Amino acid sequence: MKLDRVTLAITGASGAQYGLRLLECLVAADIQVMVLISRAAQVVIATETDVNLPGGTAEQEQFLTTHCNAKAGQIRVFGREQWMSPVASGSGAPSAMVVCPCSTGTLSAIACGASNNLIERAADVALKERRQLILVPREAPYSEIHLEHMLKLTRMGAVVIPASPGFYNKPTSVEDMIDFVVARILNQLGVEQDLMPRWGDDLIR
Repeated sequence: MKLDRVTLAITGASGAQYGLRLLECLVAADIQVMVLISRAAQVVIATETDVNLPGGTAEQEQFLTTHCNAKAGQIRVFGREQWMSPVASGSGAPSAMVVCPCSTGTLSAIACGASNNLIERAADVALKERRQLILVPREAPYSEIHLEHMLKLTRMGAVVIPASPGFYNKPTSVEDMIDFVVARILNQLGVEQDLMPRWGDDLIR
């Protein structure tokens, strides 16, 4: 079944570029994206990128639609307490959710079922409905707490993809390293991508 909707949460870990690039790729693949951006993520985006993201959700939605060359309505942005949004309920949420990057605070809250904001609630919905949940932590080093939470979530069915670029593809830019991680996420989602070849593709062509 073709994926047509995804929830993308961007939290306050370093690596905002991964989330923004993933959003661009999902839009290019003609997928509707429900975007959740934490307050900490807004600070990180302003610090790590040249993206001047507005403060309000309506303004963010318009900005990202233009920034990603999306169709009208293809990107929908929801605030931290918009409990009536589709992602807050199993009957309305997309079949897949990605938290990219995923802060260790968000990782902890999801593992414990805190649901104190819409990002945590949307992840809780994905887990309870046995839907696809992909978490992309960016931290170094990992503490025992972080590892325990990742193990717990993996046992619940979530997939943990650390933001750890590989180098066998001989990256020549930061963009290449970002694309490596984003390609791995797209592969997990079953979305066709040409950011990097799958391992062994050159042997079967």
